[in-house]
Amino acid sequence: MSTDILFQAKRNELVAQLEHKGIYDTAVLQAIQTLPRHDFFTDSTLRQFAYEDKAYPIDAGQTISQPYTVALQTQLLEVKPLEKILEIGTGSGYQAAILRTMGARVFSIERQKQLFFRTKELLHRLNISVETFFGDGFKGCPPYAPFDKIIITAAAPFVPRTLLDQLKVGGIMVVPLGDDSVQILMQIKKLSETEFEQRDFGSCRFVPMLAGIA
Repeated sequence: MSTDILFQAKRNELVAQLEHKGIYDTAVLQAIQTLPRHDFFTDSTLRQFAYEDKAYPIDAGQTISQPYTVALQTQLLEVKPLEKILEIGTGSGYQAAILRTMGARVFSIERQKQLFFRTKELLHRLNISVETFFGDGFKGCPPYAPFDKIIITAAAPFVPRTLLDQLKVGGIMVVPLGDDSVQILMQIKKLSETEFEQRDFGSCRFVPMLAGIA
């Protein structure tokens, strides 16, 4: 069996696991079934494990998130084609690539210079069109605001007001909220410039969201 066929079979198995765990958005499942997660691993020796439902280390002390976590965050965004989505924390690029595969326009910020250049080059090589920026995620991306959706892929100690201001009325933010010991995955809907609806989707585990650049 060729490597490509083997990896596709493993992606099919992963999708079945995610459905069993409660992921029902067919567009999310299709993106995960289509996109080669192994391409986003910096350590080639770990590529064989790319379709296990686990997080794995990448450069700069960061991780590529567990597929279930990526799927759940994406499902909570309620993505529609051509929406403008801001991602805070490009990391491996896998989450951004999933959103792009679903037809969104993706703007992604990374504070780790090593990761920024590595992932920018990778996305270009894979022909995945994502606008990438090196900078402080707490500041967002004002030149391209407002955004239909915002996804934060690190644990925020609080919900940054700057990012809420860059979210359209009617838009959705998905953010892991909390410190190193307790994090809750939140979906925040912006009802007006001053009103927000929050829903709690249980505990989670992310690396911390840090200010500044590195």
